[in-house]
Amino acid sequence: MRIMRKTRMIAIAGLLLGGLLITGCDRQKGTGAPHQASPPEVGVVSIEPQSVVLTTELSGRTSPFLIAEVRPQVGGIIQKRLFTEGSNVKAGDPLYQIDSATYQAAYASAKAALARAEASLVPIKLKEERFRNLVKINAVSQQEYDDVAAALKQAEAEVEGARATVEAAHIDLDYATVKAPISGRIGRSAVTTGALVKAEQDESLATIQQLDPIYVDVTQSSTDLLTLKRNLASGLLKSGGPQQAKARLVLEDGTPYPQPGTLKFSEVTVEPSTGSITLRTLFPNMQQFLLPGMFVRVILEEGVNEQAILVPQRGVTRNPDGNALVMLVGAEEKVEPRVIQVARTVGDDWLVTDGLQPGDRVILEGLQRARPGTVVKAVPYGTPAAAPQPAAAK
Repeated sequence: MRIMRKTRMIAIAGLLLGGLLITGCDRQKGTGAPHQASPPEVGVVSIEPQSVVLTTELSGRTSPFLIAEVRPQVGGIIQKRLFTEGSNVKAGDPLYQIDSATYQAAYASAKAALARAEASLVPIKLKEERFRNLVKINAVSQQEYDDVAAALKQAEAEVEGARATVEAAHIDLDYATVKAPISGRIGRSAVTTGALVKAEQDESLATIQQLDPIYVDVTQSSTDLLTLKRNLASGLLKSGGPQQAKARLVLEDGTPYPQPGTLKFSEVTVEPSTGSITLRTLFPNMQQFLLPGMFVRVILEEGVNEQAILVPQRGVTRNPDGNALVMLVGAEEKVEPRVIQVARTVGDDWLVTDGLQPGDRVILEGLQRARPGTVVKAVPYGTPAAAPQPAAAK
């Protein structure tokens, strides 16, 4: 029994010794130094100032360039309507015909009265000429000449009065044909043939609107307008002047209007209830695609920032205090956080007013590996990531 135990213990000791020898050989075959991982790659963008056209989007409604309500200037019965509802008319086109019989008669009577006055003027004028020569030789008295001269002036005044009556009668006769005061598109007619109308009545017969060009009125807060003026005064923004301010239009369904417009003027008074100012823009509308009352959005060009600092929105986060924060690759290729000030969005970017300088490298990709103080390998954003090294065969 003792011999068997000794033999078993010797076998176990031999196995342990063999295992130690194999382990020692494996260590000798190894590199002997621990493997160090390479720094993680992060995609960065280098900040460079650039010229940016800043715009603002405002909502508003369209309104006609010109609008006129058609009203009769004389009374009478409508004999005929001379236009098609919804058609385009030109200034001076006849729209309605009012019964003109009474006005024609008044015009003829006025012309007859003028003829009588002119006929009465002739003998008095000849008599004044004779008395003027006779008074010089004392053939008639001065009083007689003065009476004839006064009668001549009265006759001349009667002629002028008769001419004015003829002109007034002619105007009334002309007003019997109601004409378009402006060019544009005419709407529905409020009266039909046979209706009785009165001079300068409250109800209009129809409405004409000129739609090419067309106004778009939008509102902007007085605070935004003050900020814009300060930026222009400080030189942060440059503008070519109000006459050159351009505008673009976005329709109700989100499609852009193909024709650009211009900013015409801004109201000089702030609306007390809303604290806003009305801006009026003008757009061409040759196809009359825009109709009065449509809700649209106007994109106005405020000015140009020639040294704008832009950073993509995907690279900006918020710290617990709510401040905008970016991660930079700083000195010694280490990650460092930076609080920045942003003013507004420009497309997919933030416009930065403070916190970034030209040449700063902002991390856009690999933020989950970009811990503050971590050494990273910066590559241009969009560069394909390096393929991972295959593991060594065991």
